[in-house]
Amino acid sequence: MNLLAHSYLSFSDGQIVGNMIADYVRNADREKLPTEVQQGIVIHREIDTYTDQHPITHKAKKVFQPLVRLYSGAFVDVSMDYFLANDITIHDETDWKKHTRHVYNTLWNYEEILPERFLHTLPKMEADDWLFNYRYDWGIKYSLQNVLNKAKYLEKDIPVFNSFMEEKDFLKECYDEFFPDLKSHIENLKV
Repeated sequence: MNLLAHSYLSFSDGQIVGNMIADYVRNADREKLPTEVQQGIVIHREIDTYTDQHPITHKAKKVFQPLVRLYSGAFVDVSMDYFLANDITIHDETDWKKHTRHVYNTLWNYEEILPERFLHTLPKMEADDWLFNYRYDWGIKYSLQNVLNKAKYLEKDIPVFNSFMEEKDFLKECYDEFFPDLKSHIENLKV
């Protein structure tokens, strides 16, 4: 769900692929993939574990918990991509555009190993430029709604975007505290 962070916290093309497809790959199938792709899957899962356990994430979840209870973590993940996409200390708008183009091109270069379900999603992801458009309020609204639409036990009209907008400053503070920790943790990960 926080696809931009997963793509950004990859250190080779193979790792980008693994990081992006990890939710579509069963452990039993992982060993059939190239080593760098396997490393990307490990990084993806470490990002998820570290994020879920971080105290700042627990603080940020309080924005969404009254509305979506146990799903609050998914909404925090997507929210963090909004702030990452707007983080000019990492990339300016032009460099983020280059990054997202590189990610899509890399994924297509590995088309033959992409899981069928991911391969079905990729054309829409690229056409609508999900990764780059996280930076816009309308883009994050779309992404938050997408999480709602996929959530099995949630009504589809819960005003999560309104909560995001009302608590945007607080969520930005959470991002500013959290993301450097996550980045450092992943950079120091031995895969």
